Amino acid sequence: MIVSFAPSTTMTEVKSIEMYHKTLKEAVPGDIVGFNLKSISIHELRHGFVCSDPENNPALVASSFIAQIIVIDHPNEIKQGYTPIFHCHTAHIPCQFAELIEKYDRRTGSTIEKTPKSIKAGDTAFVKIIPMKPICVEKFVDYPSLGRFAIRDIKLTIAIGIIKDVTHLSTNL
Repeated sequence: MIVSFAPSTTMTEVKSIEMYHKTLKEAVPGDIVGFNLKSISIHELRHGFVCSDPENNPALVASSFIAQIIVIDHPNEIKQGYTPIFHCHTAHIPCQFAELIEKYDRRTGSTIEKTPKSIKAGDTAFVKIIPMKPICVEKFVDYPSLGRFAIRDIKLTIAIGIIKDVTHLSTNL
């Protein structure tokens, strides 16, 4: 089987698949496996790369995404343009808060404020995030492990959240 690794253009053939030292014929989404790849160096792969079938729903690079977040800890207010480190699956990249869409009450789900100027610790909000480097993410409802994240800055976990919608680049890198 041929596999691709996004956000790169690397493609190769899988020679064998293992789960807990037992050989498998195939792996399915969500399986934690090891696999042997044909003619590829470990140096060509990086943390955050996502392996997929290039012919069947391949992993794509996100240009932006809408996230539902809970701000846990931040000494000040978070405003549009804030660029902390985003931790999703094994990727750790800077992402920018491009837009604060809506602040809402997490108990009732009702809107508190549309397009707030800032959010602070204890707030829940929908925000638009733009990755500063290539990353593969998906909606939480479609692929939970590619759709949940933590946001860190100044040695603190600033916020946690899930991805509600993704805009992919029209072509992969």
